[in-house]
Amino acid sequence: MTRALIGSRRGTIVGALLFLGGLVLPFVVYPVLAIDIAAYAIFAVAFDLLLGFAGLLSFGHALFWGGAGYVVTILMAKAHVPLVAAAAVAVAYAAVCALLVGGIAIRTAGIYFAMITLALAQLQYFFAYQLSDWTGGENGLQVSGRGSLFGIDLNNDRLFYYLVLAIATLAVLLVIRVVRSPFGFALEAARDNEQRAISLGYHVNRFKLATFVFSGTLAGLAGVLFAAGNRLASLDGVDWHTSGKIVMMSILGGMGTIFGPIVGATIFETLEYFVSKTLVGNKTNLIMGTLFAIVILVARRGIVGEILARARPRSS
Repeated sequence: MTRALIGSRRGTIVGALLFLGGLVLPFVVYPVLAIDIAAYAIFAVAFDLLLGFAGLLSFGHALFWGGAGYVVTILMAKAHVPLVAAAAVAVAYAAVCALLVGGIAIRTAGIYFAMITLALAQLQYFFAYQLSDWTGGENGLQVSGRGSLFGIDLNNDRLFYYLVLAIATLAVLLVIRVVRSPFGFALEAARDNEQRAISLGYHVNRFKLATFVFSGTLAGLAGVLFAAGNRLASLDGVDWHTSGKIVMMSILGGMGTIFGPIVGATIFETLEYFVSKTLVGNKTNLIMGTLFAIVILVARRGIVGEILARARPRSS
């Protein structure tokens, strides 16, 4: 389904519409919310690569998202390291963590894989909670500013959003390139029939580990942009609820579609923000859960996935 989408005229149109929507987004919603949406879009695409194409369900991706967010914030707030240098270290931290966690988790499958990633992610949560002198504990850790890049003042929320949008665009194009490469074909073959892929000579665990590391690194990059955008790293970022949230975003938009998780992240973040501002704001989780359940019942493939499935018979 995905290759049919991204390799066709429809795929080009969908991608162009999403990009155009991204260009006008900070004029429609609050710029910091736009930053959050773009960051979560990267996170959702990274997760979709793992779940939609490798068939690996991780309940611990908050480890990379929130962990990298803490690293970039600590370096900027405590050591006064510039944003770009701090971001590079934070993304490297996410990559190393993904290599370690993936090296352990890929030896298992199914619910065992999910539980191992969850358990290891929760270890980081407890460390972040206990090391309050560094992380700020329950209050989180703030930075006063983002600095500048090539003379551009990154403290301007709208300008920083467009930097995030540019990075998100490159990240999505990179994921598309990976999916359409021989690596992507081998990955899907292993997902659909692992034993057959092994019999054909594929080193399945190597493909899984490489995908896990790539996904975790992209999730870390997204977490860096989110933390820098909000000038804050908090326990919410490393909590298991964030891992569950990204699962919901991916399923809501449509797993294995690349563009679907972007739509899912946009809808989820936007609704969550505006619902929380209404009279029923204290029941936001209930409302979001109900919405998620309705979508799954009506569109089991997710919003974008269902649209593609229904449009397929009419496509050329």
